[in-house]
Amino acid sequence: MQLARRRVVQLAAAAAIGPAAARLAWAQAYPTRPIHLVVPVPPAGTFDIVARLLANAVTPQLHQQIVVENRAGAGTNLGTGIVARATPDGYTLLLAGSPGAINATLYQHLDFSFAHDIAPVASIERAPLIMVVNPSLPAKAVGDRRGLTVGLFIDYARQNPGTINMGSGGAGSTGHVAGELFNMMAGITMAHVPYRGEAPAITDLLAGQIQVVFSTPGSAISYVKAGTLLALGVTSLKRMDVLPQVPAIGEFLPGYEAVSWAGVGAPAKTPPEIIEKLNGAINAALADPQLKSRLAEFGAVVMTSTPGEFGNFIGAEIEKWGKVIKFANIKPE
Repeated sequence: MQLARRRVVQLAAAAAIGPAAARLAWAQAYPTRPIHLVVPVPPAGTFDIVARLLANAVTPQLHQQIVVENRAGAGTNLGTGIVARATPDGYTLLLAGSPGAINATLYQHLDFSFAHDIAPVASIERAPLIMVVNPSLPAKAVGDRRGLTVGLFIDYARQNPGTINMGSGGAGSTGHVAGELFNMMAGITMAHVPYRGEAPAITDLLAGQIQVVFSTPGSAISYVKAGTLLALGVTSLKRMDVLPQVPAIGEFLPGYEAVSWAGVGAPAKTPPEIIEKLNGAINAALADPQLKSRLAEFGAVVMTSTPGEFGNFIGAEIEKWGKVIKFANIKPE
């Protein structure tokens, strides 16, 4: 009888170990076919370029091709939803970014949750925005007073409430919420003018139709260097290496920070062994000086993390932008 019981216990233990061992063996063999990286924006923009740079760098690490698949629409919600509903086997991934964290509060009736249906895999990079104005705006600094530029802008905005038009790539875009955070922390009111993309906003800024844009570096740096736009500050905590003369807004507005970022996510319930394998491959690729240099061209700084650290970062971003969206009563277009 005792031998029989022992045999039952052994069989039960083997049954419990079997699926775990099979899952581990499956994860060790992964990947055995190409991986699809869904990019929820159109081709050719900075976000898309980051995806392609990463795919090329990670492919040798995993010995399988990473296929970039652009699925733009609904403010990145279309592509994010596709990944949220995909089979959690590691073969469909998402290029996640700041729009996903913003949309978590901006959109009230999504059929997925960015926080719960996308598992964090690895962060890639973070980049500041540049607060640029038309040089005709009276709030500007010259010579030795350049460091006071942001302060002068705040003074001008307080003296002329509602007269500064802030353009952005659309309601709820990263540039928009960065500007609203500036409004909230500085105690000013800039009028928001949404555009269908950042490029037309920059065009109207150059023409003097609007006065300020919180722009991605790729859209603004060439104009700043040419002198056709004036950079008042960058939205990171520290100055940018490519624009060392431009102060961080936080130097005048302590605690202010607004960055765009990118990382990789997977469908929830993707096996942790696969997520760890992907995380290791991505972090190894990000250590390549050549990839770091390419990302720096867009003003981006490599950001590596464990899946847990990336998850905490995403959670903090969702909370931060949720407060700004509610403060400014931002509604999706």
